[in-house]
Amino acid sequence: MSFKIVVIGTSLGGLSALKIILGNLPADFSVPIAIVQHRHKESDDILNKLLQKHTLLAIREVEDKDEILSGHVYLAPVDYHLLIEPGYFALSTDEPVSYARPSIDVLFESAADIYAQQVIGVILTGANQDGVQGLKKVKARGGLTIVQKPATAESCVMPEAAISAVAVDWILSLSDIASQLVKLCHPIRK
Repeated sequence: MSFKIVVIGTSLGGLSALKIILGNLPADFSVPIAIVQHRHKESDDILNKLLQKHTLLAIREVEDKDEILSGHVYLAPVDYHLLIEPGYFALSTDEPVSYARPSIDVLFESAADIYAQQVIGVILTGANQDGVQGLKKVKARGGLTIVQKPATAESCVMPEAAISAVAVDWILSLSDIASQLVKLCHPIRK
């Protein structure tokens, strides 16, 4: 099975969680990664710069109609929903979902609609329920689901909500999430 995209959703505590995951991915990790990190409307592009220090993968904030390229990490911009279209991203200013824009659910549901079983959905630390419906849809469409072990999360609300609503494939610590992604996306490695 070849995967088209990894989608990651996180909120409270997400920066430190993302640093660990991205920092443990190899420079040749080829499957594109799209991330929704809940951020305040006034926050600037500092997230991009902070994460780039921890990975050799190219990180960029998505602009509307950006092509989805392998070996890239894409961040949802502040106050825009991030959607997957066949081969590219779309941005939307539709109403917030689960009190959030960008919404994890919106990203995950659009990825599942486009790529079905070729999606890996990952829910990390967070203090709300955003991502639960999206992870359900990824699973229903045959994609794989990974949730951060609640005991290791800065805020366990989001991981616990996901685990209670979805029969997730793996519940892992942050460093194990990175190695599981490598196993799934680059299975020939020793």
